[in-house]
Amino acid sequence: MNEEVYGPERAQRLVALLRALAERIAELDRAGRLLEAAPELQKLLGNARSELFHYEVRSTYDTPEVAESRRIVEESEQRLGELSFDDAGDEDEPWKRGDAEE
Repeated sequence: MNEEVYGPERAQRLVALLRALAERIAELDRAGRLLEAAPELQKLLGNARSELFHYEVRSTYDTPEVAESRRIVEESEQRLGELSFDDAGDEDEPWKRGDAEE
């Protein structure tokens, strides 16, 4: 799998990680040991935070194919805008044409 894309399997693992974290917190809370388990919780929270960061960044990442498609569309729109602008200018200001008759 492409490391830059956050696929559905990895997303499912993240959900499982978050649920396990929540379960562990609830378990420690029931046992009255939340604060005693601070080092363990720091580690679990760090892992979850890291994975959440990757999800946030990579879930919004364009695949190379999508990025190329977006580039082609943007380039086409830019060219269309330039053509429309140039054509309008020729009709309104014929003296600016490079091929003006003498």
